[in-house]
Amino acid sequence: MSGETVKLLGYWPSPLALRVKWALKLKEIEYEYVEEDIQNKSPLLLEYNPVHKKIPVLVHGGKPLAESLVILEYLDETWKHNPILPDDPYERAQARFWARFVDEKCMPSIMSAFTKKGEEKAKAAKEARENLKILESGLGKKQFFGGESVGFVDIAAGWIGYWTRMFEKVAEVNIIDTAMMPLLESWFQRVLQVPILKECLPPQDRLLKQVKGFHKILTGGSS
Repeated sequence: MSGETVKLLGYWPSPLALRVKWALKLKEIEYEYVEEDIQNKSPLLLEYNPVHKKIPVLVHGGKPLAESLVILEYLDETWKHNPILPDDPYERAQARFWARFVDEKCMPSIMSAFTKKGEEKAKAAKEARENLKILESGLGKKQFFGGESVGFVDIAAGWIGYWTRMFEKVAEVNIIDTAMMPLLESWFQRVLQVPILKECLPPQDRLLKQVKGFHKILTGGSS
């Protein structure tokens, strides 16, 4: 089964699609990448993800899977080599917990800080900083959330250190407070310098331009 063809439908500025790319690269899985236009979704995307009509979608042997964290777990269960989830059941549960925390707490508050205005923006930024500080507690003093090597939570959360810096610049807001979360800030720098992860990052100038356009649409043209 693991020898069947693998295809990833993604969108280059999406950190969720990046997660899947990272996992595929770390696990050394050969795949075909299909770039989607989210303004003009392809019949293939609508066929493979009729429920949410969103990327990323992984297609393995003709069978589609949506939702990035679901895809990461599927990859790890299907291709046993280069595991990204721990063997220990408790540690696996912890990794799932922190990955969901990123999606359910960190991501929404970061996006709110990026898109809100005035007092609402300040409140959202404060909440985002508090959530990131909680995330830091899951890292502790380890090199990576996965211990000595990149694992499930590193893949789930690593994008924050790249995208959020651009959100801060464009929206003129402080989200990653280096004094408040020094261990997390060091981890951002460390994880984004891992060669196999770094090579998948979109160019900064291109992404910054995209983020500016996105911010203008979401805020009606002002910060």
